[in-house]
Amino acid sequence: MAKKKTFVLRITPEMYERVEKWAADEFRSANGQIEWILDQALKKAGRVADTQDPEPAKEEG
Repeated sequence: MAKKKTFVLRITPEMYERVEKWAADEFRSANGQIEWILDQALKKAGRVADTQDPEPAKEEG
């Protein structure tokens, strides 16, 4: 497993409760849910390659 960076995240108690509920709905920890949210946002913004795709689509021609 890759080593992970530890840091403090300051959010409101209400936001944390929402993240906890969302995490529980998806069988994750709150920390795991925050990590997943960040990963999805980075992919959407084009800041990281989507490693879930097994192979890029091949162009014909």
